[in-house]
Amino acid sequence: MSTIAVRHLDLHHGLLQAARDVSFEVADGEVVALVGANGAGKTTLLRAIAGAHRPSAGNILLDGRDITQVAAHRRVGMGVALVPEGRRLFAQMTVEENLLLGRMAGRPGPWTVDKVIEAFPNLAARRQARAGTLSGGEQQAAAIGRALMSNPAVLLLDEVSLGLSPIAVDRLYGSLQQLMRSGTTIVLVEQDLGRVMQVADRAICMLEGRIVLEGATSSLSREKVTEAYFGVGDRVPA
Repeated sequence: MSTIAVRHLDLHHGLLQAARDVSFEVADGEVVALVGANGAGKTTLLRAIAGAHRPSAGNILLDGRDITQVAAHRRVGMGVALVPEGRRLFAQMTVEENLLLGRMAGRPGPWTVDKVIEAFPNLAARRQARAGTLSGGEQQAAAIGRALMSNPAVLLLDEVSLGLSPIAVDRLYGSLQQLMRSGTTIVLVEQDLGRVMQVADRAICMLEGRIVLEGATSSLSREKVTEAYFGVGDRVPA
């Protein structure tokens, strides 16, 4: 059974349609990357799966259960966690306090503050520092750690490398690859196609709110993904 299934989803921002008849599935333990240019609908789709954006039509299923109308905080308790673009940490709280907030609405499971620090060792010396004093890479690690503290079955990552230095991105993905190998189901929005092709099991390319290319990264060339990304050549039906 698929962990997440999206069925014929339409999403709007007022009169602007952000996603059109989007359907796909993410299997248990799979890492799926959503790629596409700015405005393609990726972030809105991720927010809809998390419960932060209400669909105009269609359904979202978690382990076969329709969660389309379930509130965002209840989805966290069901195992869906979103790391939003921009991190959104509480700047005046310490790293540890931010991490502990992630446990409040979550599920029982193995993730603890110590385990997060082990997964993201750049946070070790910053554990009692206020989140607002962290570097961009440290903030992103703390934001991912906060989501992990809810012990998610599905982790949604939105633009984790945005605004980070190449060194910070390498460090962050080094930690994430261990997480990916652990069997956590991940849906990842990422602009860096090279990075996506290395870490994801499958890529879904969106253009103007529609899925125009989907397939295992092992079977997709970077050129094919780039063509779909920019709308060049024939579109592949979803």
